[in-house]
Amino acid sequence: MFALHATSIDGCFEVQPKILDDHRGRFVKVFHAGAFADLGLADNFSEEYYSHSRSGVLRGMHFQTPPADHIKMVYCVTGAVFDVVVDLRVGSPTFGHAQSFVLSADKGNFLYIPKGLAHGFCVTSATATLVYKVTSVYSPEHDTGVLWSSINVTWPISDPIVSERDAHFLPLSQFQSPFNYD
Repeated sequence: MFALHATSIDGCFEVQPKILDDHRGRFVKVFHAGAFADLGLADNFSEEYYSHSRSGVLRGMHFQTPPADHIKMVYCVTGAVFDVVVDLRVGSPTFGHAQSFVLSADKGNFLYIPKGLAHGFCVTSATATLVYKVTSVYSPEHDTGVLWSSINVTWPISDPIVSERDAHFLPLSQFQSPFNYD
């Protein structure tokens, strides 16, 4: 039902679901509790939401700190995004390492992001809708991020559209991580 592809960051997976295309369109199953449990993935998602953005918008690099930290699953239902995660887990062999992916409605793929990773994306199509499933509910006092331009990633555009909040996060080099690698 799901093909799991390991990434360079422990616990982070690119997942390819089975896609059924026919003359009517497309059907994609993005979650199945039993299949996730069999794969060793979280199946206890608490909240789901989506963002819709236009070309050139960059959102990130976001996460929630303990005790409201969460596993996150993200997928694109319209358009395409350049998606990025960065490992913030102290003691991890990939601490500070970022990895990028292309998530798109055409490809149907998604990311499974463990606790302790920051996540962000840049819209590369005219518009894009990204869906998020998380294992803890939104907690404003635990919601934060690191500065998108401070991580070692070559973004697809040089002057993205970012929120005031995202523009003023601390750079990764100044961030004191509350996450530990298990």
